[in-house]
Amino acid sequence: MLKIDKKDENYVYYLVGQNLKKWRKLRHFSVTKLAMECNYSEGFIMNIESPNYKQTFSLGTLWRFATVLEIDIRELFKPLDKTPDK
Repeated sequence: MLKIDKKDENYVYYLVGQNLKKWRKLRHFSVTKLAMECNYSEGFIMNIESPNYKQTFSLGTLWRFATVLEIDIRELFKPLDKTPDK
């Protein structure tokens, strides 16, 4: 089981990654489609969504994801419905 401490700065990367994955799937976007629409590589997006890898990103990147997925950027920072696990 992956242990994520909410007081650790890396938690925000986990949180955003899991919310990005949730919204990407809710909007029926594959990683490939999101990558093409945002002009990022598939690997970059997969790294962001991976619970085992900390991929850094800018606020501009989050804005682009939110714009393409047609969501409020705050959705990417909402608490998760479940306890972080592997």
